[in-house]
Amino acid sequence: MGLLDTILGRSKPVRPDLDQLFGVPAAAITLQAGAGFTPTGAGSVCFASVEGGAFAQLQQDVRELLDADTGRGGTPVGFSEDAYGYTWLLARHPADEVSSLVNDLHAVNTLLEDGGFGPQLLCSVTGFQDAAGERRLFLVYLYKRGTFYPFAPIPGSAEKRDNALELQTRALLTDDLRIEPDLSRWFPVWGAPELGRR
Repeated sequence: MGLLDTILGRSKPVRPDLDQLFGVPAAAITLQAGAGFTPTGAGSVCFASVEGGAFAQLQQDVRELLDADTGRGGTPVGFSEDAYGYTWLLARHPADEVSSLVNDLHAVNTLLEDGGFGPQLLCSVTGFQDAAGERRLFLVYLYKRGTFYPFAPIPGSAEKRDNALELQTRALLTDDLRIEPDLSRWFPVWGAPELGRR
């Protein structure tokens, strides 16, 4: 960064630190102990689709990589598009295999980044639920910020959030994850495929 950039207040964007995703398994233990939320085994990566053969081939590569263990009982990866035009890749693992799920999410982000599609990456989402399976909570990793925030939809409501639970979760996870300090960046992820699953 040059002197002129400093004077004008410009800064270079921070390079995303995908290794932050590996903090999710520890956060899962903290969430269970502190709030009674356990992993659902579902996680997803959201990105803006790009037209063209290179991106289509990269999507196929991602599918082949994550579907490699379906012959041994793994669940095939799914793709969906939300109402806003974003593409979601959904990966599923047994609920007690959070590390495997995180490895898949990390691999997808890395493949897209290495393929030159880092600017299209938006976020990664990991799902949790309470003991009754009624309340859900999501940890959202913002790719461009390298930070996490909680997202807690209110069950049975039309796009309303449980802000108290989100703030409680933030307080619980400050030692486990790099939490996004700017609350205006805690965007709702209504298009996440996990929202439509129980």
